[in-house]
Amino acid sequence: MAQLEQIADEAPPGPDPAVETAPTSIADVIERMRALGALCPEGDGVGVFNQVYLAVTEAVGGEFDAGRFPDRAAASVLDVRFAEHYLTAIGTAERGGLAPECWRPLLQFRRHPGVRPVQFALAGINAHIGHDLALAVVDTCRTLGCAPPDLEDEFERVGDLLVLLEERVREELMPGPDLLEIADPLTHLLTSWSLQRARDGAWSAAKVLWRLRAVPPLAEEFRRRTDATVGLVGRFLLTPCG
Repeated sequence: MAQLEQIADEAPPGPDPAVETAPTSIADVIERMRALGALCPEGDGVGVFNQVYLAVTEAVGGEFDAGRFPDRAAASVLDVRFAEHYLTAIGTAERGGLAPECWRPLLQFRRHPGVRPVQFALAGINAHIGHDLALAVVDTCRTLGCAPPDLEDEFERVGDLLVLLEERVREELMPGPDLLEIADPLTHLLTSWSLQRARDGAWSAAKVLWRLRAVPPLAEEFRRRTDATVGLVGRFLLTPCG
C-alpha cells in the first residue's frame, strides 16, 4: 500500500504551463494547451485529459472562426474563462501551489500504473464540469454585466462541446468490449458517472453562486463544498483497475 501511495504521489517535473496571465482568446487557450501537452510524458494522466480537451477545443475554434456562434462575444468569454480555470489549476500545482480539490486526484494519480487512460480523461471532465464550469459562468456574467439566464444559450453550446469531449474519450480511450466484460470494476466506474447530471449540477451551482455574490463568505463556502464533493467523485473515478 505504501508503495502504491508513493507511485500515486509522484509527478513528473513537467509540465509547466506558466500561466502568469489569463488567456484572452480561444486561440490563446489552444496555444497554451499545446504547450502543456508537449511537456507531458506519455501516459501522464494530465496529458491524457489535455489531449482530448485540446482536440475538441481546436474543433470549436474552427466553428467559432467560421461564425457559427450567434453571440461571438459571450461564447468567446465563456469558453476562455472555462478553460482558464483548468489551465490555472494545473499551473498552480506545477509551481508548487495547491490546486482546487477537484483537480487533486488527477494530479496525485497521474502516473499510477493501475489507472487506465479513460479514467484519467473522465476524472478531468468531472473536475472541469463539476467545479470550473459554474465559476466560468459567474466570471462571464461579471465580465459582460449580465445574469446566468442571459447565458443559457452559450451554456448549452459549451455543453455540446462537453458531449463531443466525452464521445471522443469513449471512442479513443475506452477498452474493447471483451476487456470491459472482464474488468468489472472499470465497467462499474465508467457507467456510474453521468455527463448530463454533471451539466445540470453545474448550471444549478452557477445560479446559486450568482445569487450569493453579495455575500462573499457564503459564496466561497458553497464553492469550497462543491469543490470537495467533486474531488471525492474524482477519487472514485480514479480507483485503480489495472
